[in-house]
Amino acid sequence: MQRIAIIGGTGMTGECAVDHALLKGLSVKLLYRSEKTVPERFKSKVELVKGDVTNYEDVQRVIEGVEAVAVILGTRNKLEATTELSRGTENLIKAMKEAKLTKFSIVMSSFLLRPLNEVPAVFHRLNEEHKRMLDLTKASDLDWIAILPPHIADEPATAYTVLHDDAPGRLVSKYDLGKFIIDSLEQPEHYRKVCGIGKSPKSA
Repeated sequence: MQRIAIIGGTGMTGECAVDHALLKGLSVKLLYRSEKTVPERFKSKVELVKGDVTNYEDVQRVIEGVEAVAVILGTRNKLEATTELSRGTENLIKAMKEAKLTKFSIVMSSFLLRPLNEVPAVFHRLNEEHKRMLDLTKASDLDWIAILPPHIADEPATAYTVLHDDAPGRLVSKYDLGKFIIDSLEQPEHYRKVCGIGKSPKSA
């Protein structure tokens, strides 16, 4: 794997994923909406594609010529009902199939690993949207990695644990999450798996 697309690479976790991809020597295409959100350090190192994940043609442009895709769509702390994330997921899956691409990692939330009555009510609408994303992902018939992090902490990288269909902890470093988003694209043991991720107990 040498060239990847990152959708959602300008948020807290997305930046860490881009940094890790560059550290690995990968060539990165980055979909962005507004230039003011693109970190200065990326501008000379990545191929910037201006657009929106809800616009199919923009998604087609960012994945053209890549081998895998990482998706880190967030709502920037907005919790109201939205279908933007699932529409973006739908566009990506359609565009990937058209381009004969198979590998993508996609980030949602560990709330999907809990019964709804354990999810705080304030997160219910966002959780419903993440569920739509997960359902689309599972039905895609591609080599997807669904990554469901708990609270994402702005703290240094540590050892981390990944479990399938389970949440290994209540916290993960944004650096560890960014690393796994990229590394998992080359780890077939995680293909078509729902991955919980958390700080390893010995580092907690």
